[in-house]
Amino acid sequence: MLLKLRSGRGFTLVEIMIVVAIISLLAAIAIPNLLRARHNANEAAAISALRTISTACESFRAAQTPPTYPANLAALGSATPAYIDGGLAAATAAGSAKQGYYYTYALVSANQYTCTATPGVSGTTGTRVFFVDESGVLRLTNSAGAPLE
Repeated sequence: MLLKLRSGRGFTLVEIMIVVAIISLLAAIAIPNLLRARHNANEAAAISALRTISTACESFRAAQTPPTYPANLAALGSATPAYIDGGLAAATAAGSAKQGYYYTYALVSANQYTCTATPGVSGTTGTRVFFVDESGVLRLTNSAGAPLE
C-alpha cells in the first residue's frame, strides 16, 4: 500500500491550530507544577541556609575569646576563612534575596542570636517563614516573626 504525498508545501491552518492547541494544553498542565517545584526548592534552600548559618555561628563562637556570636552575617562572610559564602551573607534585604529568601540576623547578647528567613515575594518565592536561634532548632514563625512552638 502506497501513501499518497501532498504536492503542496506547508501546513494547513487546521493543522497549525491543532498543534497550537496541544502545546497550550501541555503548558497549562506543566507550568503550575514547575512553579510549585520551584517554590518548594526555595523553601528547602532556606531551611538549608539557616542550618548553615546556625553551624557557622557555633563555629564562630568557638573560635572567639571570650566566646561570643557574630555581630551580623557579614562577619561570618568576611572572616578568613569565611564561615558562609558571600551571597548568603549579603542576602539581608528583599532586593538581595538568595534563592527567593532573605535573612534577618540579630545578636541578642554575647550568648544569644536569632536569624529569620523570609520569602522575598510571599506566595511566589516561598510561603513559610523560618527561624533559628542559638539552640539550633529550626522553627516556623507566625506573621509577626515569633517562633511557633
